[in-house]
Amino acid sequence: MKVESFVNIIGSDFYTGVPDSQLKALCNYLMDRYGIDPKHHVIAANEGNCTALAAGYHLATGKVPVVYMQNSGEGNIINPVASLLNDKVYAIPVVFVVGWRGEPGIHDEPQHIYQGEVTLKLLEDMDIASFVIGKDTTEDEMRAKMEEYRTILSSGKDVAFVIRKGALTDAPKVEYGNDNQMVREQIIQHIVKVSGEDPVISTTGKASRELFETREANGQSHKYDFLTVGSMGHSSSIALGVAINKPDQKIWCVDGDGAVLMHMGAMAVMGANKPQNVVHVVINNAAHETVGGMPTVAGQIDLVMIAKACGYPNAVCVDNFEDLDKELQAAKERNELSLIEVKCSIGAREDLGRPTTTALENKNNFMDYLKSL
Repeated sequence: MKVESFVNIIGSDFYTGVPDSQLKALCNYLMDRYGIDPKHHVIAANEGNCTALAAGYHLATGKVPVVYMQNSGEGNIINPVASLLNDKVYAIPVVFVVGWRGEPGIHDEPQHIYQGEVTLKLLEDMDIASFVIGKDTTEDEMRAKMEEYRTILSSGKDVAFVIRKGALTDAPKVEYGNDNQMVREQIIQHIVKVSGEDPVISTTGKASRELFETREANGQSHKYDFLTVGSMGHSSSIALGVAINKPDQKIWCVDGDGAVLMHMGAMAVMGANKPQNVVHVVINNAAHETVGGMPTVAGQIDLVMIAKACGYPNAVCVDNFEDLDKELQAAKERNELSLIEVKCSIGAREDLGRPTTTALENKNNFMDYLKSL
C-alpha cells in the first residue's frame, strides 16, 4: 500500500512516535511532508512520551492523534494506555501504528523474537483493537477497517494498525546528515584501544554491531563485551549494576543519543550513585540511525550540562580524535565517574555485519569473564 494512501485513510493531522525501520516509509513521508513540526509531527524520547503527547493533543483539540513505534515499544506504552487513555479512566482515543519486528515465521534478530510473538496479544491485553497490514492489503480493506475504527475511537477506546515488513511503499527519499566529522566505528575502535581488557557494555543498534566487528578485526575475544541488542535506553543502568558489584574494575558503557534520551532518568540514578569505576561514553549523531536516520533532539540539548546537573563529577564533549584519545585516557586513569559525549557523523559501512554469537552465548561469556576479575 502506498504510504500516502495509508496516511490519508487514517485522516489525522498529528503524528508522534519513535522511528522504526519497519515504518521507514511512514517516517520518511512524515519528514518530507512536515519535517519536525510541533503542530503536526514530533519525534519523542520514548513511546510512553509519545502516548502522553498524543493525549495532550486530544485534550486541546478533541481530535484523534496517531502514535507510531516499533513493537518493542509496547512495553513503554502499557502504563499510559492502562492508566491514562483507557475508557475506564479518561477515554482518550489514539491510533497506534506498530512496526511488527520478529513476526512469527519471519527471520529476525534475537531481541525481536519473543516481542514478535506477543505483539498482537499485548495489544489485545491492553484492549486495543488491531488490524494487520501486509503487502497484499488493499486500500478498500484499509478504508473499511478505518470506518469500523472510527466507531471504536468515538467511544474513547484505542486502535492499532500492525505493519508487516514491506507493507508501506512509495515513500519520498529523505537524506539525513549532520556536520560532524567523526565516524562511529572509528570512535569505537579508539574506545577499544584505551579500554584494553576492561568490560564494555554497549547500547542497542549499530554501536554493538561495530564493537563486535572491531573485536573480530583485532582478533580479540568477545568476552569483554555485553552487547545490549535490545532494551533500548538501559545499557547505562546495566553498566551501573555491574560496576556496583565490581568496584575495583573499570567498567565502560558505550551509549547512543537516542538511547540516552529514551530513559534519561538513568543518568540521574548514575550521577546520584557516583560509581568511581564507570566511564559513560555517549556517541551523539542526533539521529535514530539504526532505524533510518530520523533526528533526535540530542543535537539541541547540552548533554554535558545535563550530566553535571545529574551529579557526574566529570563530563566533557569532544568532536575530534585527538581530544577523544586524551579524554578516554584521563577517564581510564581517574577514580571518578566520567561522561564523554562524542559528536559523531551519520553513516555506517554498507557491509556492516551482525554478531555471529547468540545473545545467550554473549551473556555466558561475559559473566564468565566478570567472574575471573
